[in-house]
Amino acid sequence: MAAAALAMSVALAPMMSAGPAAAQPAPSSSTIPLGAGYMGIGYTEDGSSFAPDARQLRLDAEGVAGPLATQLPGIDVSHYQGSINWASVKSAGIKFAYIKATESTTYTDPQFSANYGNAHARNVIRGAYHFARPNLSGGAAQANYFVAHGGAWSKDNLTLPGMLDLEGGCYSKSTSAMRTWILDFYNAYKAKTGRDVVIYTSPSWWNTCTGSWGGMSAKSPLFVAHWTSAASPSIPAGFPYWTFWQYSSTGSVSGISGAVDRDRFSGTEARLLALANNTA
Repeated sequence: MAAAALAMSVALAPMMSAGPAAAQPAPSSSTIPLGAGYMGIGYTEDGSSFAPDARQLRLDAEGVAGPLATQLPGIDVSHYQGSINWASVKSAGIKFAYIKATESTTYTDPQFSANYGNAHARNVIRGAYHFARPNLSGGAAQANYFVAHGGAWSKDNLTLPGMLDLEGGCYSKSTSAMRTWILDFYNAYKAKTGRDVVIYTSPSWWNTCTGSWGGMSAKSPLFVAHWTSAASPSIPAGFPYWTFWQYSSTGSVSGISGAVDRDRFSGTEARLLALANNTA
């Protein structure tokens, strides 16, 4: 499904930084130890190290909706959240979750199997994500490892396409090399699953590490990181719309001890299900 088919408005506001979730360790440098990656670990550092997004909002963009359009609540989790009561999460009104599966070609999150299976058992629409390590191996190799260790897709009303987590510095790659790495990951994932991989990133990371590349906007739905209380997020150059939005790292949800990332989906439950089942 094209990202534009799940469009939401984009009000470009200054980036607001917040501390990482209390249940999660903050990176001490740009080098994140293997296995320590999670959605948002590089957000604050990337935002302070890279040039801010200075784009202007395109008010005439096709498909742009108002900031009060339907948004569904979700979360993203990894082993840092410990044991999760997914029945309580479901009862709390959470509509979807992204769950950490893998890093590079050697690491699988120790809580992935429990989280992925238990979320499914409680009818929480969920997807797996891969924390990118462009400095350790090629994009295709990492995509293949991801698919083989939890990132595969099935049309079962509960499985979202896999997500690629891009953050934490540029890994000493040029913008052209990073673009190639991402495209290699995308192509390998698409070949294995038939689905377009979701891309998670912040404006600061994408604009700096890919050179504001627009080459993925027609392929991958955007999962944007922008921790703010604003009605809509800033988004990377090269993407006209956001599909998912991580708006906080310090959320609280019944069934999870400590802080958890809070997310939104830009559409109705029918649209979320259509993305899960690739039927739109």
